[in-house]
Amino acid sequence: MADARNEILDCLPDGVLLIDDFRVVRFANRVARELLETDPTDRDLALSVRHPDVLNAVDAVLGGAAEQTGEMTLASPVPRTFGVHAVTVGGRLPESEIAVVLVLNDITASKRAEQMRADFVSNASHELRSPLASMLGFVETLKGPASDDAPARARFLDIMHRETRRMARLIDDLLSLSRVEINEHIRPTGTVDVATVLLNVAELLGAQAANDGMEIKLELPDDLPRAMGNADELTQVFRNLVENAIKYGSDGTPVTLRAEPVERISGSGTRGMVVHVIDEGEGIPADSLPRLTERFYRVDDSRVREENASVPSTGLGLAIVKHIISRHRGRMDVSSEVGTGSTFSVHLPVHQDTP
Repeated sequence: MADARNEILDCLPDGVLLIDDFRVVRFANRVARELLETDPTDRDLALSVRHPDVLNAVDAVLGGAAEQTGEMTLASPVPRTFGVHAVTVGGRLPESEIAVVLVLNDITASKRAEQMRADFVSNASHELRSPLASMLGFVETLKGPASDDAPARARFLDIMHRETRRMARLIDDLLSLSRVEINEHIRPTGTVDVATVLLNVAELLGAQAANDGMEIKLELPDDLPRAMGNADELTQVFRNLVENAIKYGSDGTPVTLRAEPVERISGSGTRGMVVHVIDEGEGIPADSLPRLTERFYRVDDSRVREENASVPSTGLGLAIVKHIISRHRGRMDVSSEVGTGSTFSVHLPVHQDTP
C-alpha cells in the first residue's frame, strides 16, 4: 500500500514530505528530492531544510495545530520562492508513523511576474523620460522657430530618429529581460550543440565585422561536448557578446571565439565547457568590471570607435546575458586590460550523457 501511495505522490507537481512525530522525514516525493537536491528520507527535517519558517510550521503542527502556512526562499542555485503548507494527519491508523504532511509549492513564477511588472514600469518611466522630453522640445522647435530653417530641421529630425531607435530598442530589451528573469528559476532540459551556435553567430555577424574592418575567428575543438540549455537563448548570449566585441574592438583586429571542454565548472563540481569571446580593443577600466551586468550601466562612451558612436545602447545587453547564463546554471567571467582588450568567458555545464 505504501509503495502505491509513494508512486502517486511522485506524480504530483509539488514537493511533498511525510514526517513522523519526531520530525523525521519518512518519505519525500520526486519533486521534493529535486528541490532539496538530496534525499531527506530517514533524517531529521532540519538536516535538509534549514529555513526557520518551514521548521516552525512543522513544529507547530506537531504541537497540536491543525495546519500552518508560510513562504520560504532558497537562494541557490538561483532564487526560488515556495509556498509552505504543513497539515496534521488526523485519525491515522495505529501502525501509521506519519504525523505531518508538508507541501512545498513553487510560486517563483508568480512572484517574479509581480516584480517584473513593477520593474518594467519603474525602468521604462525612468529611462524614457529624458528622450521623450528631448523629442517634445524638438517637435515644439520645429513647429515654431525652426519651421523654415531647413538645416536645423534636418539636424533635429536626425536626432529624433536616433532617439526613437533607442526607445524602441529599450522597450525590446526590457521585454526580453523580463521574459528571461521570469523563467530564470527553471533550468533548461534540452541539449545544445554549442559549436553550431557559435558558427551561426559568426556567420550572422561576419558582414558587420567586415564592414568595420574586422574578422571573426573561430577556434573550436572537434570534440566539444553538447551543453545543457536552450539554443535560442545561448545564441542571444553569444550574439550580444560578439556584437559588443565588434563595437568596442579596434580597427583591423579580430574577434576570437574560442571554446574548450573543462573537467568541472569552478564551485559546482559539474563537467562543463568554456567559451571565450575575445576582442583587442581599448579594454575596460578595473573599477567598471564588477558593474558590467548591472541594468543600465554603461562604461565611458570613449571606448566606442568613432564609426559606432551613434549606435544606441540601452545598457541592458549584459544584464540579459547574465540572467540567461544563470538560468543555464553557468557563470560568466570578465577579464580586461586597458589598451589591450577584453575577454568574456562563459562557463556552461555539459549534458550529463556526454561521454
